Amino acid sequence: MTRRTGAGPKPSAGRPPGSTTDQRLLDSRGDSNWVHTDPWRVLKIQAEFVEGFNDLAEIGPAISVFGSARISATHPAYAIGEKVGSGLARAGFTVITGGGPGAMEAANKGATEAGGESIGLGIELPWEVKLNDYVTFGLNFRYFFVRKMMFVKYSQGYIVLPGGLGTLDELFEAMTLAQTLKITQFPIVLMGVEHWSGLLDWMRGSMLEDARIKQSDIDMLTLTDDVDEAVALMVAARERHG
Repeated sequence: MTRRTGAGPKPSAGRPPGSTTDQRLLDSRGDSNWVHTDPWRVLKIQAEFVEGFNDLAEIGPAISVFGSARISATHPAYAIGEKVGSGLARAGFTVITGGGPGAMEAANKGATEAGGESIGLGIELPWEVKLNDYVTFGLNFRYFFVRKMMFVKYSQGYIVLPGGLGTLDELFEAMTLAQTLKITQFPIVLMGVEHWSGLLDWMRGSMLEDARIKQSDIDMLTLTDDVDEAVALMVAARERHG
């Protein structure tokens, strides 16, 4: 695979500062001409799906690694991300991240330096303009929902490092899809006992206690600080399900 830094959306003259393709699609207060432009946007959305399916179809077994874009290289989670990326690569997995800085960069770095495939699925954002330097193959997306489908379709599991709203979004989408059997046998590992324990305690004490979720929903998650355990869980799932 080769790195494709030029793929995907580029700034365009005439767009409002900070505007993104997703924003223009979803903003009902925008130009009243949307009735005529939205049907044509479907073709752009279709093109993103086609490109993603075509370019990722033969990547082999892969694991997505998520985490904060805002951590520095001196943050403890960065070192964990490197170890996760390296461990997955050595176990024969392709590593997929969002291609950004922080924890995503760390996982890509670990995979690349271990000699593995290191994929970045970027997204058009006002403050992120390029994929990190450790991506060996990259795709850039305009639409969040297309990009999120690629993570799910081409990953055999998720490893989730400490993160913010985007990380929570990716975590809970995977849990929802597994709960509703849209995806099956999908291991999800939360890396960082201190970071994630409060969330799990709240889920047990509020959502589970009130019967809004089941114990089996929480059982989808494995909480650990042990990178070897996280990688071993992904290997075991691969061996069970091919």
